[in-house]
Amino acid sequence: MSQAAQSSKDVSSNAQLLQLVSFSVAAEEYGLDILRVQEIIRTQPLTRVPNLPDYVEGVINLRGKVIPVVSLRRRLGLDSAPPDKNTRIVVVDVHAQTLGFIVDAVSEVLRIRADTVEPTPRIGTVEREYISGVGKLESRLLLMLDLERLMNEAEVGATVQ
Repeated sequence: MSQAAQSSKDVSSNAQLLQLVSFSVAAEEYGLDILRVQEIIRTQPLTRVPNLPDYVEGVINLRGKVIPVVSLRRRLGLDSAPPDKNTRIVVVDVHAQTLGFIVDAVSEVLRIRADTVEPTPRIGTVEREYISGVGKLESRLLLMLDLERLMNEAEVGATVQ
């Protein structure tokens, strides 16, 4: 039985559930509220746009809409890695704009109890400012990504101009 199915089975009917899309970036596992995710697509050729921040890889045409694509590795201050067969673009809404985030792999959709999420530990500041909490799963931890802190309105505006 998958962990997600096991989690669903074990949750009492009155506990608040969080439904998350889990993905990995540089060997760490992150989670996003599933309601924030529009879709998950395979990587595709990007059109580079001059004078954008270095973490913006370029833009794609997704069914007639031009969408900026951000390298989540670069945005988190990590080293870049070449895309492989597992690399995906997670399309989300941030500050009323549609953006794509390049992630190393998308794992699964999880349901976890809200009371299993703890505040972010006070260690360092770079990555912590983008993390809203840490979800405790059976054998691993899930870093809960806060999109509004990851990309503030001015940064989102800079990617779409």
